[in-house]
Amino acid sequence: MKMVSYNPWNTGELQTEINRLFNHWGDNESSGATASWMPAVDIEEYTDRFHLFVDLPGVDPTAVEITMDNGMLTIVGDRMSADANDREHVLHRRAERGHGRFYRRFTLPDTVDAENIKASGNNGVLEIAIPKQAKAQPRRIAVAA
Repeated sequence: MKMVSYNPWNTGELQTEINRLFNHWGDNESSGATASWMPAVDIEEYTDRFHLFVDLPGVDPTAVEITMDNGMLTIVGDRMSADANDREHVLHRRAERGHGRFYRRFTLPDTVDAENIKASGNNGVLEIAIPKQAKAQPRRIAVAA
């Protein structure tokens, strides 16, 4: 008979699987099938733009690929795990931060100005500003007599 230690507080893997299941139920905008993990994203809409804040600590923002094609904004990159040599003498480890390839997709409305999307990285947060197209101003039409 083999003794196995039971730790009821080690719920990291279970919590990750539950979050993955419920966070993406019916979600067509992102795909966990092609990613090891998915960064958290806050989205704000203003009258003249959308603003996305993508949590990417430990990722060089210049190494992130952002594309816009047919109304679909795609964010792809990699976050490497800590070097295995650094973990050689670790007695216990709890890992909650994702590593490996990440992939997020967002369907944007036709009102965005895809030519003027700008992105920048600051303190582990990738910020993407997506301007909206200027609305057509109403025009008064004169009626001929």
